[in-house]
Parts: sequence; C-alpha cells; structure tokens
Amino acid sequence: MSAHQHRHDYGRRPLAVALALIAGLMVGEVVFGVVAGSLALFADAGHMLTDVAALALALGAAAYAGRPARGRWTFGFRRLEILAAHVNGITLLVVGVVIVYSAIRRLVSPSEVRGGVVLIVALAGIAVNVLATAVLARSSRESLNVRGAFLHVATDVAAFAGTAVAGAVILATGWNQADPVASLVVAGLIFWSSYSLLRESTRILLDVAPEEPREIADAMLGVPGVQQVHDLHVWTVGSGFPSVSAHVLVDPGADCHALRRELAALLDDRFSLGHSTLQVEHAPSRAGAGNLPIASG
Repeated sequence: MSAHQHRHDYGRRPLAVALALIAGLMVGEVVFGVVAGSLALFADAGHMLTDVAALALALGAAAYAGRPARGRWTFGFRRLEILAAHVNGITLLVVGVVIVYSAIRRLVSPSEVRGGVVLIVALAGIAVNVLATAVLARSSRESLNVRGAFLHVATDVAAFAGTAVAGAVILATGWNQADPVASLVVAGLIFWSSYSLLRESTRILLDVAPEEPREIADAMLGVPGVQQVHDLHVWTVGSGFPSVSAHVLVDPGADCHALRRELAALLDDRFSLGHSTLQVEHAPSRAGAGNLPIASG
C-alpha cells in the first residue's frame, strides 16, 4: 500500500451500529415525551433526529469516501467526509437555537411535566448513548466524519444526564422549570460541539495547513545539498490524508532522486506528511546559498 492510500474502512461498521441504536432510542423517546409532556425529552428527541440524520449522512459519506479516484476526481471522494462533518456541525447549531427558543418559552409559561417518566427515559438514553459513543470512539480519532457523528452522540449523553437531573428535581420538588433549564444546559453543550466541528472542517475545506509551513521548509533546508525551497503548499485532502508539494533546488551535481527520497522520508517521519509531491531540480551554478521565501502560488 502506498503512502497516499488510506489505512482504514472510514468507520462504516461502527457508524451503522450507532445508527441502529440511536434510531431505536429516538422512537422510544418521542413516545414517552408525549406521555410525560416533557420539553427536555422532546429537545433530546429533536437532537437525536439530527443524530440519526448525521449518522446516516456520515455512513453514506464513509461509503463513498472509500471509492477509488477516477476521471476528474483525482483525489477520489475523500472530501465527502469533511463535507458531511461540516453539515453535521451546522445541524448541531440549528438544533441548539431551536432548543434555546423553546426553553425560554417554557420558562415564561411553564407546563406540568411527569418527572418520573422523564427520569426513567433519560436513564435509558444515557445507557444507549454511552454504548453508541463507545462504538464510535476509536474511529472518531481517525476520521473527522466519524468525529462529527461521535460529537452528536456524545452531546446526547450529557443531554440525557441533564434531563435525568431535571426529572429527579421535578419528581422531588414539583419545580417544572427544571425541565427547560436542563434544555438550556443541553443547548450550551450543543453549541460547543458545533463550534469545534465547524472550526476543524472549515480549516480543511479552506486548505489551511495542518502544520506550520515555515517549520517544514526549515527542516527541508536542513538536509545537506538543499539550497532553496519555495512554492510550498501543505493541505489536508481528507481525514488522515495530509499532503505537501514543493519546488526544491539542490546543489549542482547532487543526486536529485536520492535527495527527493530523503526529503519524502523526512516529511513522512517528522510531520506525518506521507503524500508528498516534490519537484527537485539542480540550482544554477551561479545561484547563491540564500533561501527563497515560501511562495503562496
């Protein structure tokens, strides 16, 4: 397998398992939300609806991401993972806004909530979501797409915990406002997850370098025989697929092929840039030892 080929299955199996778990729980929560008259349960169910959509989207993106490059898709379909993560970040943001709006309305005009039902359903939700996060945890460290789905499910664990507390408070004291207060806490967690996911996916979509280019250039210039490094570009194609390209001038008479291999190994070992495209040429004999600045184009 070459350095630019990918070493995982894009998390398809854990995504499928998590999707089945969350979809089943969502149906049950809608039913019991109606029975209990709980906004917190409906907020969680609404969030879980986006979880189901997010997991389905992530699963579809993972399936397409594994397809080989062909035609004009010279990098394959890896960016679908990042697009799916970006969409999931946006849906988290929208859900958070809806929950805040509904919670404020309930705080102004509280309604009666059956705390016992809320507590039981919330505890069941914690158990199912903990299982789903455990299924997704490993793959979430390898794929931003799976991480987006993981964050959806992980915020549900916190959401159900808040809902369980609200149910217990209502059951013990009859204070129905605990339900929308728990919803506001859930919304805060959702906003944090959305920000984290959108920040990382946006950086990849805008081709922001995953490593500091100046450090990479300095490391390359430290290789004996390398005179100049310019037109250096570092970007991420998809999860686990960082890439680098550069124009390198070496000493007249130096072995261009040997230096290219040495530079490629350096980039892979020190910066985990396994996919490198290096144009290595001899510098004109009149060229000095000065180093050109890194160019942007």
